[in-house]
Amino acid sequence: MTSETGIRLPSRLPLLLTNAEVILPGSTIRFSVDSPRNMQLVSQRLLRGTSLKSTIIGVIPNTKDPELHADDLPTLHKIGTAGIAVQVVGSNWPKPHYTLLITGLCRFKVANVLKERPFVFAEVEQLDKLEELTAPVGSAGLEDEELAELMKRFHQAAVQLLGLLDMSVPVVAKFRRLLDSLPRETLPDVVASMIRSSNKEKLQVLDAVSLEERFKTALPMLTRQIEGLKLLKKSKKLSPDNEKKVVSLRKGGVFPGQNIGLDGEDEDEDSDDSSVLERKIRAANMPDAALKVCLKELKRLKKMPQSMPEYSMTRNYLDLMVELPWSKSTKDCLDIGAARTLLDNDHYAMDKLKRRVLEYLAVRQLKTSLKGPILCFVGPPGVGKTSVGRSIAKTLGREFHRIALGGVCDQSDIRGHRRTYVGSMPGRIINGLKTVGVNNPVFLLDEVDKLGKSLQGDPAAALLEVLDPEQNHSFTDHFMNVAFDLSQVLFIATANTTATIPPALLDRMEVLQVPGYTQEERAEIAHRHLIPNQLERHGLTPQQLHIPQDTTQLIISRYTREAGVRALERKFGAICRAVAVKVAEGHKDAGKEDLKAGGSTQQGDKAAPPEMPIVIDQMALKDILGPPLYDMEVSERLTLPGVAVGLAWTPLGGEIMFVEASRMEGDGQLTLTGQLGDVMKESAHLAISWLRTNAKRFDFTNMVGGPDPLEGTDIHLHFPAGAVTKDGPSAGVTIVTCLASLFSGRLVRSDVAMTGEITLRGLVLPVGGIKDKVLAAHRAGVKCVILPKRNEKDLEELPANVRANLHFVTARNLEEVLNTAFDGGFPGTSTSLTHPQLTSKL
Repeated sequence: MTSETGIRLPSRLPLLLTNAEVILPGSTIRFSVDSPRNMQLVSQRLLRGTSLKSTIIGVIPNTKDPELHADDLPTLHKIGTAGIAVQVVGSNWPKPHYTLLITGLCRFKVANVLKERPFVFAEVEQLDKLEELTAPVGSAGLEDEELAELMKRFHQAAVQLLGLLDMSVPVVAKFRRLLDSLPRETLPDVVASMIRSSNKEKLQVLDAVSLEERFKTALPMLTRQIEGLKLLKKSKKLSPDNEKKVVSLRKGGVFPGQNIGLDGEDEDEDSDDSSVLERKIRAANMPDAALKVCLKELKRLKKMPQSMPEYSMTRNYLDLMVELPWSKSTKDCLDIGAARTLLDNDHYAMDKLKRRVLEYLAVRQLKTSLKGPILCFVGPPGVGKTSVGRSIAKTLGREFHRIALGGVCDQSDIRGHRRTYVGSMPGRIINGLKTVGVNNPVFLLDEVDKLGKSLQGDPAAALLEVLDPEQNHSFTDHFMNVAFDLSQVLFIATANTTATIPPALLDRMEVLQVPGYTQEERAEIAHRHLIPNQLERHGLTPQQLHIPQDTTQLIISRYTREAGVRALERKFGAICRAVAVKVAEGHKDAGKEDLKAGGSTQQGDKAAPPEMPIVIDQMALKDILGPPLYDMEVSERLTLPGVAVGLAWTPLGGEIMFVEASRMEGDGQLTLTGQLGDVMKESAHLAISWLRTNAKRFDFTNMVGGPDPLEGTDIHLHFPAGAVTKDGPSAGVTIVTCLASLFSGRLVRSDVAMTGEITLRGLVLPVGGIKDKVLAAHRAGVKCVILPKRNEKDLEELPANVRANLHFVTARNLEEVLNTAFDGGFPGTSTSLTHPQLTSKL
């Protein structure tokens, strides 16, 4: 109930349990409430209450978790402060919580805890009498001389403290007025809450129930504050510009008895944090433009309450700017000989890539200011594009970071999000620089040909600035909104094909083709790298497992058909797992069943280990991997007229492709099957037209014996593997050879494969992917390859052993193709060479 002299505490109060904060009578403090008990107290008492009595709560400092169980509640502090909830603010970010502004009234003692759920409710006993605290000096109960002397000394010390502070600061002037107007009995609580003191010291002041004990507890704290200010004045560490910062305001209302926090030794925790952050910003050695932006954001941060969502966003922004390697870099290792040795040890073959890396090192050695080139490795999967990038970083002594771009369809993944959105973050480029911590790493942009495109923008277009040596020195991320220099970064992109890379992006990169491996190269890679890696991965040693060269060749030719070595490595992994089982279970007859064991057979118990080393032969290979997946089927497929072997290029490497044709009585229709694209369909029509034009020369006949191959005849062209989409112009010569075999009734040579585009006049035009196609023919056991004459220059890229094992025929026209494709030449082709050549009159 309310009286003329103040507010009497109710006999029962709800208790707000705080972790560490201590509120003293006469001070005002903000509390953040997020525990379930305290949340229930706010929602059921403070938010629903309408009277002044309902806003009075007890604040109990608790050194333990406020979410203790009932048996732990008696350990709470017995003395607390009754206070009025002046303000209640709720928020859902970053998690649901309330912020309370509470003004302390008086002390109370917990007599008995009545209930603990949903919040603590207790019987209390008031300790400070409001009538006594507001009584004038000299009244009854305050005549003790010793207590009066303490009060006088305390008041003098408070005045002395004010003399050391700048009176022009509004907070100091306010404190001066409070010192003159407040009763001296309230000074220990007010001053202890304002000066720099720990929660433990405030707790001691709170526990001092008698006035004499309270003054004795608070006076040393005030004296220590005065001595600290005197030392600062004497040492002259404070400049005139920052002397005003000695007084710092905490987040509270303007009081009587506000938590002002007079601090002569340090700023408060927020100011300390801001000072540390400012020192980091200035020490980051960032450009002037970035420094100006950071200092501006830091100034905004100091004025911003921590409860605002923008506070954490701004703080994250400044942390990112500090952590970015504006001027940190690693020194390149420019030893050409050591780099050559390292590349040769890590990778077999790939001479073109190694030569380009050594060229880069040599130029860096002569000119240190070279901008990082933009290399793009294009080749089928499993040929080592990613591992080469990692080896380049190791060779240069640089940090390596891989960015997977497969499936990325949002330009914000590259450029970052603008800070207008909650949860915004920088792009992958800036995040990668933050991760590696240097400004000249090796960035591997993996699968750049598999970028998507959506309503969120085109990430390939966002990469234009990143991968342009002429403008990436000022790359601007949307989150940073400040230019960052990427010119020292060595960018390496990988792709399976250049067909899906936008031309503008492809123009900014130096494309290096990485073709598939030959049989011999795969065997060498297997014994140098794949087998040792699989042995180590499966816990085996060369003394336990041995895979001969013959077995490796068998796996390569009969169990895998790929341009890279991933499937080959999986086969070796299957072998190692099978051997690991034998080694683990100690099967003594492993060599007699499915694995051929070297050495003599020893007798022993069932748990004895198998004889070592276990040698994998053809029989063991069949038991482990099953029957061969691929047979040499070229000769088997060419047993009837109307079949020819072509060469095709796919993103997975080169492949051989069969073309089959049949004819039956009809009305001259052409049927094409095998999921063909428009270009390949046009090649088929071109082949038919050329053959009909030259039917008399080659003695082609139809089903009824006429000179027109299509008269009374239907033609059906089929490309096997009908579920696979096929397109491209390079099947033209294969279609012509297949139809010529069909019309003439002659068999095409079983050891010949061909590729080339045709024209209506019978010319053979060049095509791409020659190396991959030739390697596919070599894997399939083909001995002769027919190529366009203008592709003869591409043969120089082939390994010497492949060129030695294959016979190449370069053809200018279809007559030369037919002469090579059939044993003994093709009748009528010789006359084509005697046609008169017309001379242009232009």
